[in-house]
Amino acid sequence: MTTITLSRVTDWVALGERWRELETRSDCSFFQSWTWTGCLAEERFSDPVLLQATRDGRLVAMGLFNRRHDWTARDVLLLGESGSPGPDAVFIEWNGLLAEIGTSVALLADCLTAARTAAIAGRRPRRGRRLVLSGIDAAGLEVAQLVGNDLFVPRSMAAPFVDLAGLRQAGRPYLAALSANSRYQIRRSDRLYGALTLRRATSREEAFGFLDELASFHQATWRSRGRPGAFADPYFTRFHRALIGRGFDRGEIALLRFVSGDQTVGFLYNFEWRGGVLAYQSGFDYPGAGPHQKPGLTCHHQAIEDASARGLNCYDFLAGADRYKRSLATSEVALHWAELGGPNWPRRLIGWLKDRARPVPGSSRS
Repeated sequence: MTTITLSRVTDWVALGERWRELETRSDCSFFQSWTWTGCLAEERFSDPVLLQATRDGRLVAMGLFNRRHDWTARDVLLLGESGSPGPDAVFIEWNGLLAEIGTSVALLADCLTAARTAAIAGRRPRRGRRLVLSGIDAAGLEVAQLVGNDLFVPRSMAAPFVDLAGLRQAGRPYLAALSANSRYQIRRSDRLYGALTLRRATSREEAFGFLDELASFHQATWRSRGRPGAFADPYFTRFHRALIGRGFDRGEIALLRFVSGDQTVGFLYNFEWRGGVLAYQSGFDYPGAGPHQKPGLTCHHQAIEDASARGLNCYDFLAGADRYKRSLATSEVALHWAELGGPNWPRRLIGWLKDRARPVPGSSRS
């Protein structure tokens, strides 16, 4: 027998322990891990709602939502997000319910149906709740499509990646998989920089220092473009310092410095998760770059070759069809920003206008 319940969160420590246990039985992404989900959770989730599915007493699926109300006073549940611009500027991707490996699509669809209709603390919604499912993959979209005919997908984005496992299996060098123009640009930049040293932060304290220097480069670049940059909001920095504190000793956080001679060329802030790298944030010394030197291409190239040498399977650039990502990637998938809710064209128009004004996920990651 399968039971699906919704409840308020009252004990974050106990929740973290249950989440970590199910995590070990799942094939979840880093963004579904407790390292990410639990980071500043008590602050980010102002009205947290926990979904749990059990089968014969065994926990098989969980989801952490924040409850808000839309302009019609209808309940809205946001999966893995707060619904507030500041906390959500960290941009969740590869989102979805945390589920045991082998959990059926039908059961996951039942979970989303319950999230829309089931009682919370003994009270059922007068109308079916809206669900906001940001950054879900094709499998997550398939689940949402089974729930109802009122699925709305205002945005889908390419998520380019390097298939290191596929290249290794084919016996093909990384650069050989790229276009002739990309190979030329990378090799020329690499040659002009000369010998480049990759230095990995070896302690949390060093990682915090790398993050601060990365932020300095990052902000200088984006301000020169007339944009505020990701670190303009102090919350963004606070979240990621907390995330480093949670994940560094678990081997899930990598802060990389790239040095040529006495010049720091740039920094990468990556997540490392179950055999893959997720390239989350960066900062490069563009003012110090000479003609035809491309610090972003060169640093990512070195990081990709390092990941390949360590036997990792994927280097994921995350959402965003930036030119540099597609130049360096060997493949891509789509991520989707979706909603389940009754047809409401005024709401959709307002949402579309807000979406147009909102920064694109990954838009400050170069």
